[in-house]
Amino acid sequence: MRRLLSDSGWTLGLAGLLAALLVMTKLIQPDFGVSGLDSLGRAALPFALATLGMAVVVIAGGIDLSLASMMAVCSVTAARMMEGASDGQSALALIFVLALGAAMGALNGALVVASRVPDIVVTLAMLFVWQGTALLILNAPGGAAAPWLRALGVGGLTLPLIPEALTVWLPRSVIFLMVCLAVIWLPIRRSPLGLRFYAIGSDALAAFRSGVPVGRTKIAAYAVTGLFAALGGIAVTMSTGIGEPIPGPYLLAAVAAVVLGGVVLGGGRGGLIGPILAVFVLRLVRMDLTLMSVDPNVTTIVEGAIMVVVVMLGGVLAMRGRRT
Repeated sequence: MRRLLSDSGWTLGLAGLLAALLVMTKLIQPDFGVSGLDSLGRAALPFALATLGMAVVVIAGGIDLSLASMMAVCSVTAARMMEGASDGQSALALIFVLALGAAMGALNGALVVASRVPDIVVTLAMLFVWQGTALLILNAPGGAAAPWLRALGVGGLTLPLIPEALTVWLPRSVIFLMVCLAVIWLPIRRSPLGLRFYAIGSDALAAFRSGVPVGRTKIAAYAVTGLFAALGGIAVTMSTGIGEPIPGPYLLAAVAAVVLGGVVLGGGRGGLIGPILAVFVLRLVRMDLTLMSVDPNVTTIVEGAIMVVVVMLGGVLAMRGRRT
Protein backbone atom coordinates (compact mmCIF):
# COMPACT_ATOMS: atom_id res chain seq x y z
CA MET A 1 0.00 0.00 0.00
CA ARG A 2 2.83 2.39 0.85
CA ARG A 3 4.50 1.71 -2.49
CA LEU A 4 1.20 2.25 -4.31
CA LEU A 5 0.72 5.60 -2.61
CA SER A 6 4.28 6.57 -3.43
CA ASP A 7 4.03 5.63 -7.12
CA SER A 8 0.49 6.88 -7.69
CA GLY A 9 0.21 9.66 -5.12
CA TRP A 10 0.01 12.46 -7.70
CA THR A 11 -2.65 10.62 -9.72
CA LEU A 12 -4.68 9.90 -6.59
CA GLY A 13 -4.39 13.56 -5.63
CA LEU A 14 -5.75 14.60 -9.03
CA ALA A 15 -8.62 12.13 -8.63
CA GLY A 16 -9.42 13.68 -5.26
CA LEU A 17 -9.27 17.17 -6.75
CA LEU A 18 -11.62 16.12 -9.55
CA ALA A 19 -14.06 14.68 -7.01
CA ALA A 20 -13.93 17.90 -4.97
CA LEU A 21 -14.59 19.97 -8.09
CA LEU A 22 -17.57 17.79 -8.98
CA VAL A 23 -18.99 18.37 -5.49
CA MET A 24 -18.40 22.11 -5.85
CA THR A 25 -20.09 22.05 -9.25
CA LYS A 26 -23.11 20.38 -7.67
CA LEU A 27 -23.22 23.11 -5.01
CA ILE A 28 -22.97 25.85 -7.63
CA GLN A 29 -25.57 24.24 -9.89
CA PRO A 30 -27.93 21.91 -7.95
CA ASP A 31 -29.40 20.68 -11.25
CA PHE A 32 -25.98 19.38 -12.36
CA GLY A 33 -26.35 15.67 -13.05
CA VAL A 34 -26.46 13.25 -15.95
CA SER A 35 -26.77 15.93 -18.64
CA GLY A 36 -23.97 17.94 -17.06
CA LEU A 37 -21.64 14.94 -16.98
CA ASP A 38 -22.53 14.21 -20.60
CA SER A 39 -21.66 17.78 -21.61
CA LEU A 40 -18.41 17.64 -19.63
CA GLY A 41 -17.41 14.35 -21.25
CA ARG A 42 -18.14 15.56 -24.79
CA ALA A 43 -16.28 18.82 -24.22
CA ALA A 44 -13.26 17.08 -22.71
CA LEU A 45 -12.95 14.23 -25.24
CA PRO A 46 -10.91 16.03 -27.97
CA PHE A 47 -8.69 17.63 -25.31
CA ALA A 48 -8.15 14.26 -23.62
CA LEU A 49 -7.15 12.51 -26.86
CA ALA A 50 -4.81 15.38 -27.75
CA THR A 51 -3.31 15.12 -24.27
CA LEU A 52 -2.77 11.37 -24.65
CA GLY A 53 -0.88 11.97 -27.88
CA MET A 54 1.25 14.70 -26.34
CA ALA A 55 1.96 12.58 -23.25
CA VAL A 56 3.36 9.71 -25.34
CA VAL A 57 5.85 11.88 -27.22
CA VAL A 58 6.85 13.78 -24.06
CA ILE A 59 7.51 10.47 -22.25
CA ALA A 60 9.81 9.61 -25.17
CA GLY A 61 11.73 12.85 -24.63
CA GLY A 62 10.19 14.94 -27.41
CA ILE A 63 7.34 17.33 -28.07
CA ASP A 64 4.97 17.86 -31.00
CA LEU A 65 3.75 21.38 -31.67
CA SER A 66 1.88 20.25 -34.78
CA LEU A 67 -0.60 18.16 -32.78
CA ALA A 68 -3.58 20.49 -33.18
CA SER A 69 -2.91 20.92 -36.91
CA MET A 70 -2.82 17.15 -37.39
CA MET A 71 -6.16 16.97 -35.58
CA ALA A 72 -7.55 19.53 -38.05
CA VAL A 73 -6.32 17.52 -41.05
CA CYS A 74 -7.94 14.35 -39.70
CA SER A 75 -11.16 16.16 -38.79
CA VAL A 76 -11.71 17.61 -42.26
CA THR A 77 -10.60 14.40 -43.97
CA ALA A 78 -13.11 12.36 -41.98
CA ALA A 79 -15.92 14.86 -42.57
CA ARG A 80 -15.17 15.11 -46.29
CA MET A 81 -15.02 11.34 -46.80
CA MET A 82 -18.12 10.58 -44.71
CA GLU A 83 -20.34 13.18 -46.37
CA GLY A 84 -23.03 11.22 -48.21
CA ALA A 85 -21.27 7.90 -47.55
CA SER A 86 -22.90 4.69 -46.36
CA ASP A 87 -22.16 3.23 -42.93
CA GLY A 88 -19.64 0.78 -44.37
CA GLN A 89 -17.89 3.50 -46.36
CA SER A 90 -17.81 5.72 -43.28
CA ALA A 91 -16.14 2.95 -41.27
CA LEU A 92 -13.49 2.55 -43.98
CA ALA A 93 -13.02 6.33 -43.97
CA LEU A 94 -12.30 6.25 -40.23
CA ILE A 95 -9.72 3.50 -40.71
CA PHE A 96 -8.08 5.60 -43.43
CA VAL A 97 -8.04 8.65 -41.14
CA LEU A 98 -6.40 6.67 -38.33
CA ALA A 99 -3.71 5.45 -40.74
CA LEU A 100 -3.30 9.02 -42.02
CA GLY A 101 -2.75 10.33 -38.49
CA ALA A 102 -0.14 7.66 -37.74
CA ALA A 103 1.61 8.43 -41.04
CA MET A 104 1.71 12.17 -40.33
CA GLY A 105 3.13 11.52 -36.88
CA ALA A 106 5.72 9.10 -38.27
CA LEU A 107 6.75 11.72 -40.85
CA ASN A 108 7.26 14.25 -38.07
CA GLY A 109 9.43 11.75 -36.20
CA ALA A 110 11.40 10.81 -39.30
CA LEU A 111 12.18 14.47 -40.00
CA VAL A 112 13.33 14.96 -36.40
CA VAL A 113 15.59 11.89 -36.56
CA ALA A 114 16.95 12.55 -40.06
CA SER A 115 17.60 16.28 -39.63
CA ARG A 116 18.79 16.10 -36.00
CA VAL A 117 17.09 19.46 -35.55
CA PRO A 118 15.36 19.91 -32.16
CA ASP A 119 11.84 18.52 -32.02
CA ILE A 120 10.33 21.89 -31.20
CA VAL A 121 11.73 23.46 -34.40
CA VAL A 122 10.72 20.63 -36.74
CA THR A 123 7.21 20.27 -35.36
CA LEU A 124 6.71 24.05 -35.36
CA ALA A 125 7.44 24.01 -39.10
CA MET A 126 5.14 21.03 -39.61
CA LEU A 127 2.41 22.91 -37.74
CA PHE A 128 2.13 25.27 -40.72
CA VAL A 129 2.40 22.41 -43.23
CA TRP A 130 -0.48 20.47 -41.68
CA GLN A 131 -2.50 23.65 -41.13
CA GLY A 132 -2.22 24.50 -44.82
CA THR A 133 -3.11 20.91 -45.73
CA ALA A 134 -6.29 21.10 -43.66
CA LEU A 135 -7.33 24.31 -45.41
CA LEU A 136 -6.67 22.73 -48.81
CA ILE A 137 -9.03 19.87 -47.96
CA LEU A 138 -11.73 22.21 -46.59
CA ASN A 139 -11.28 25.97 -46.65
CA ALA A 140 -14.24 26.41 -44.29
CA PRO A 141 -16.06 24.22 -41.76
CA GLY A 142 -18.06 21.65 -43.67
CA GLY A 143 -18.55 18.02 -44.56
CA ALA A 144 -20.64 15.76 -42.38
CA ALA A 145 -20.22 13.06 -39.76
CA ALA A 146 -21.96 9.72 -40.08
CA PRO A 147 -25.01 9.49 -37.79
CA TRP A 148 -23.64 6.41 -36.03
CA LEU A 149 -20.40 8.27 -35.28
CA ARG A 150 -22.24 11.18 -33.71
CA ALA A 151 -24.27 8.75 -31.61
CA LEU A 152 -21.06 7.32 -30.14
CA GLY A 153 -20.45 10.50 -28.16
CA VAL A 154 -23.97 11.34 -27.00
CA GLY A 155 -25.67 9.94 -23.93
CA GLY A 156 -24.29 7.36 -21.57
CA LEU A 157 -24.46 3.84 -20.24
CA THR A 158 -25.29 2.50 -16.79
CA LEU A 159 -22.62 0.02 -15.79
CA PRO A 160 -23.07 -2.48 -12.93
CA LEU A 161 -20.42 -2.60 -10.23
CA ILE A 162 -19.55 -5.19 -7.60
CA PRO A 163 -21.76 -5.78 -5.67
CA GLU A 164 -24.38 -5.72 -8.43
CA ALA A 165 -26.63 -3.50 -6.34
CA LEU A 166 -24.27 -0.61 -7.14
CA THR A 167 -24.27 0.98 -10.59
CA VAL A 168 -22.48 3.93 -12.14
CA TRP A 169 -23.51 6.10 -15.06
CA LEU A 170 -20.73 6.94 -17.52
CA PRO A 171 -20.96 9.19 -20.59
CA ARG A 172 -20.33 7.40 -23.86
CA SER A 173 -17.58 9.90 -24.59
CA VAL A 174 -15.70 8.74 -21.47
CA ILE A 175 -16.21 5.09 -22.44
CA PHE A 176 -14.89 5.92 -25.94
CA LEU A 177 -11.82 7.51 -24.32
CA MET A 178 -11.24 4.51 -22.06
CA VAL A 179 -11.51 2.10 -25.00
CA CYS A 180 -8.97 4.14 -27.02
CA LEU A 181 -6.59 4.13 -24.06
CA ALA A 182 -6.99 0.38 -23.47
CA VAL A 183 -6.68 -0.64 -27.12
CA ILE A 184 -3.72 1.58 -28.04
CA TRP A 185 -1.65 2.41 -24.98
CA LEU A 186 -1.96 -0.60 -22.67
CA PRO A 187 -0.50 -3.10 -25.17
CA ILE A 188 2.32 -0.66 -25.96
CA ARG A 189 3.02 0.07 -22.30
CA ARG A 190 3.41 -3.63 -21.53
CA SER A 191 5.58 -4.32 -24.58
CA PRO A 192 9.31 -3.73 -25.23
CA LEU A 193 8.33 -0.71 -27.33
CA GLY A 194 6.79 0.99 -24.30
CA LEU A 195 9.93 0.36 -22.27
CA ARG A 196 11.97 1.88 -25.09
CA PHE A 197 9.81 5.01 -25.00
CA TYR A 198 10.69 5.50 -21.35
CA ALA A 199 14.33 4.56 -21.94
CA ILE A 200 15.02 7.13 -24.67
CA GLY A 201 13.07 9.75 -22.73
CA SER A 202 15.12 9.14 -19.61
CA ASP A 203 18.55 9.02 -21.29
CA ALA A 204 18.80 8.55 -25.05
CA LEU A 205 22.58 7.95 -24.97
CA ALA A 206 22.33 5.28 -22.29
CA ALA A 207 19.46 3.66 -24.19
CA PHE A 208 21.55 3.62 -27.38
CA ARG A 209 24.46 1.99 -25.55
CA SER A 210 22.02 -0.62 -24.25
CA GLY A 211 21.03 -1.58 -27.77
CA VAL A 212 17.81 0.42 -28.11
CA PRO A 213 17.21 1.67 -31.69
CA VAL A 214 16.72 5.29 -30.66
CA GLY A 215 15.76 6.63 -34.08
CA ARG A 216 13.13 4.00 -34.84
CA THR A 217 11.74 4.24 -31.31
CA LYS A 218 11.36 8.01 -31.61
CA ILE A 219 9.58 7.64 -34.95
CA ALA A 220 7.25 5.07 -33.37
CA ALA A 221 6.48 7.49 -30.51
CA TYR A 222 5.54 10.22 -32.98
CA ALA A 223 3.42 7.74 -34.94
CA VAL A 224 1.46 6.89 -31.78
CA THR A 225 1.05 10.62 -31.16
CA GLY A 226 -0.31 11.00 -34.70
CA LEU A 227 -2.72 8.13 -34.07
CA PHE A 228 -4.11 9.86 -30.98
CA ALA A 229 -4.26 13.12 -32.95
CA ALA A 230 -6.38 11.32 -35.56
CA LEU A 231 -8.72 10.13 -32.83
CA GLY A 232 -8.86 13.69 -31.50
CA GLY A 233 -9.78 15.00 -34.95
CA ILE A 234 -12.46 12.33 -35.25
CA ALA A 235 -13.75 13.37 -31.82
CA VAL A 236 -14.04 16.98 -33.04
CA THR A 237 -16.07 15.83 -36.06
CA MET A 238 -18.09 13.56 -33.77
CA SER A 239 -19.06 16.42 -31.45
CA THR A 240 -19.67 19.13 -34.06
CA GLY A 241 -20.97 17.02 -36.94
CA ILE A 242 -18.64 18.77 -39.41
CA GLY A 243 -14.94 19.09 -40.17
CA GLU A 244 -12.99 21.94 -38.58
CA PRO A 245 -10.01 23.11 -40.71
CA ILE A 246 -8.81 25.68 -38.17
CA PRO A 247 -6.79 24.07 -35.34
CA GLY A 248 -8.56 24.39 -32.01
CA PRO A 249 -7.01 25.41 -28.67
CA TYR A 250 -5.65 21.93 -28.05
CA LEU A 251 -1.87 22.44 -28.12
CA LEU A 252 -1.26 24.50 -24.98
CA ALA A 253 -4.11 22.73 -23.19
CA ALA A 254 -2.51 19.36 -23.96
CA VAL A 255 0.91 20.47 -22.71
CA ALA A 256 -0.62 21.92 -19.54
CA ALA A 257 -2.61 18.74 -18.86
CA VAL A 258 0.46 16.58 -19.48
CA VAL A 259 2.50 18.55 -16.94
CA LEU A 260 -0.36 18.77 -14.44
CA GLY A 261 -0.87 15.01 -14.89
CA GLY A 262 2.63 14.25 -13.63
CA VAL A 263 4.54 13.66 -16.86
CA VAL A 264 8.03 15.21 -16.72
CA LEU A 265 8.75 17.47 -19.69
CA GLY A 266 12.27 16.09 -19.92
CA GLY A 267 10.82 12.64 -20.62
CA GLY A 268 11.15 9.20 -19.09
CA ARG A 269 8.64 9.57 -16.26
CA GLY A 270 4.86 9.61 -16.00
CA GLY A 271 1.79 7.77 -17.23
CA LEU A 272 -1.42 8.54 -19.08
CA ILE A 273 -4.04 8.29 -16.34
CA GLY A 274 -2.84 11.46 -14.60
CA PRO A 275 -3.01 13.60 -17.76
CA ILE A 276 -6.56 12.38 -18.44
CA LEU A 277 -7.63 13.40 -14.93
CA ALA A 278 -5.88 16.74 -15.45
CA VAL A 279 -7.92 17.36 -18.61
CA PHE A 280 -11.17 16.87 -16.73
CA VAL A 281 -9.94 19.07 -13.88
CA LEU A 282 -9.14 21.92 -16.29
CA ARG A 283 -12.41 21.55 -18.20
CA LEU A 284 -14.39 21.41 -14.97
CA VAL A 285 -12.74 24.61 -13.76
CA ARG A 286 -13.89 26.30 -16.96
CA MET A 287 -17.40 24.88 -16.53
CA ASP A 288 -17.60 26.13 -12.94
CA LEU A 289 -16.53 29.61 -13.95
CA THR A 290 -19.23 29.58 -16.64
CA LEU A 291 -21.86 28.38 -14.17
CA MET A 292 -20.89 31.23 -11.82
CA SER A 293 -21.64 33.66 -14.68
CA VAL A 294 -18.06 34.85 -14.85
CA ASP A 295 -17.37 36.96 -17.91
CA PRO A 296 -16.22 34.66 -20.76
CA ASN A 297 -13.17 36.86 -21.36
CA VAL A 298 -12.20 36.56 -17.69
CA THR A 299 -12.76 32.80 -17.89
CA THR A 300 -10.37 32.62 -20.83
CA ILE A 301 -7.80 34.68 -18.93
CA VAL A 302 -8.06 32.45 -15.85
CA GLU A 303 -7.84 29.26 -17.91
CA GLY A 304 -4.85 30.58 -19.86
CA ALA A 305 -3.12 31.72 -16.68
CA ILE A 306 -3.51 28.27 -15.14
CA MET A 307 -2.06 26.65 -18.25
CA VAL A 308 0.91 29.04 -18.42
CA VAL A 309 1.73 28.57 -14.73
CA VAL A 310 1.51 24.79 -15.03
CA VAL A 311 3.73 24.71 -18.15
CA MET A 312 6.30 27.06 -16.56
CA LEU A 313 6.35 24.96 -13.39
CA GLY A 314 6.86 21.83 -15.48
CA GLY A 315 9.75 23.48 -17.32
CA VAL A 316 11.42 24.50 -14.06
CA LEU A 317 11.05 20.99 -12.61
CA ALA A 318 12.46 19.48 -15.82
CA MET A 319 15.53 21.76 -15.70
CA ARG A 320 16.15 20.88 -12.06
CA GLY A 321 15.81 17.20 -12.92
CA ARG A 322 18.50 17.52 -15.63
CA ARG A 323 20.89 19.27 -13.21
CA THR A 324 20.54 16.55 -10.62
